[in-house]
Amino acid sequence: MNKVLATADEAVAVIPDGATIMVGGFGLCGIPEHLLAALHRRGTTQLTIVSNNAGVDDYGVGPLLRARQIRKMIATYVGENKEFERQFLQQEIEVELVPQGTFSERMRAAGAGIGGFFTPTGAGTLIAEGKESRVINGRTFILEAPLHADFAFVKAWKGDRAGNLVFRKTARNFNPMMATAARHTIAEVEQLVPNGALDPDGIHTPGIFVKRIIQGRSYEKRVEKRTIRNG
Repeated sequence: MNKVLATADEAVAVIPDGATIMVGGFGLCGIPEHLLAALHRRGTTQLTIVSNNAGVDDYGVGPLLRARQIRKMIATYVGENKEFERQFLQQEIEVELVPQGTFSERMRAAGAGIGGFFTPTGAGTLIAEGKESRVINGRTFILEAPLHADFAFVKAWKGDRAGNLVFRKTARNFNPMMATAARHTIAEVEQLVPNGALDPDGIHTPGIFVKRIIQGRSYEKRVEKRTIRNG
């Protein structure tokens, strides 16, 4: 089985205007930078992006925001992206803010086929408006729905031609959950290896969840916000 495509541009050619896309990464760690750059080049618009945050202005999700290719963001916080902040405050973009743990669990529920779950996070706040609530053991919980997407962009350390993936350290953040929660997952990897080269016990995302895979080149691996100490 060979799911490999030659370029990121070929991989994103299947994505229509108006698609919902999950984008892996935490800050700038483990983001599918080549797929995002290809989507920016393609000019696909009216997108709903599901991402922990929008990174920085000139990298990752940032160029898509600047080019007004994104209609809605589902995220856990506005973060360090000034353009995201500006569009949010000026009501130029639709934003759904989700508590980070709930964000992760909604995607896990989607991948597991779970119809919803009760959580105390957000109970009694604006997040609970319009949602079913229930008192369990004296504590109020609210019902959260699974979070699905048309596509997922994930970035792994290693992958084989069948789409089995291994993530490295912090890059194993939201990527595995997103790979299971979308109908069409596209993975980019730093190292593409032959089938059978990965230890089966070390695979984090089985290839059954991955439709297409590309090998990226020249990863930047930026630091989102560098802090140094004098002396």
